[in-house]
Amino acid sequence: MEVKLVYLSDLKFNIKIWKRELRFHRDEMLKFEKKLEEVAKRNIGTEAMIPLEGFQNRIIREKEVIGHLLQRIRMKRKIIDATDISEEIDGRLRNQQTSLRDDMKTYIKLHYELKEELMDYFLKWL
Repeated sequence: MEVKLVYLSDLKFNIKIWKRELRFHRDEMLKFEKKLEEVAKRNIGTEAMIPLEGFQNRIIREKEVIGHLLQRIRMKRKIIDATDISEEIDGRLRNQQTSLRDDMKTYIKLHYELKEELMDYFLKWL
């Protein structure tokens, strides 16, 4: 039972960190959107506008992914909170955690790739 409490505590910690990180990234995407709007207002030509539109679409998609991941985190938290402490630890919780962890790793990798591309774009056009 003590092992299960530690395990559930670790899961809750991971979820808390992921939730905080996703909220930060969502706020960051809003700031990037505003910067892209500043670039668009400058009327600097199609050479700058084509990638700008691509970035806007990627930001919209990223915000959708963030929303989906936050929903999965909320559902995971409900499952953890409803877990019976007296039950044996089964593979279900671990499998669900692994899937969410893998999706978070992929998301974070893609987020930082987008962020790096955006920063390069801003260096060129701002």
